[in-house]
Amino acid sequence: MKNFIRFIAMLFTAITLSALMTHLLELRVKINLSKDSYQTAQAIYSGWQWLGIFEIGAILLTLIWVMIDRKASNIYPLLLSALVCFIVSLVIFFTYTFPANQATDNWTNLPGNWDELRKTWEYSHAIRAILSLVGFSILVIALLSKKND
Repeated sequence: MKNFIRFIAMLFTAITLSALMTHLLELRVKINLSKDSYQTAQAIYSGWQWLGIFEIGAILLTLIWVMIDRKASNIYPLLLSALVCFIVSLVIFFTYTFPANQATDNWTNLPGNWDELRKTWEYSHAIRAILSLVGFSILVIALLSKKND
């Protein structure tokens, strides 16, 4: 069961990371799009809110993993560090990304300050991608450092 939890935690983290990396990799182009082009590009994210299931799942499963390996002194700090990365990423989402989504009706209605909202949305996702990549990498290191149960 322990290995199943670890596997599912890694899977949910990888799915979350893949979605966030798309935001990071497309930032260079999207940050300079015109208003109409940006609004058109943002339409591809319709339905992406369901990815939140994987992000919340990754956090909860990593928390369970932390509890499972709390006595493993060689990886416990790593697991806690990964968990902190994932939690901070979610806090950034609800502090910056989500309000931009709300202010633009999920990018279907661009108000006068749409460019500032775009910067907030794009850069908050970029930071979240980096945090997710760091957290995922830490989990890989923890797995590689784990002694057999």
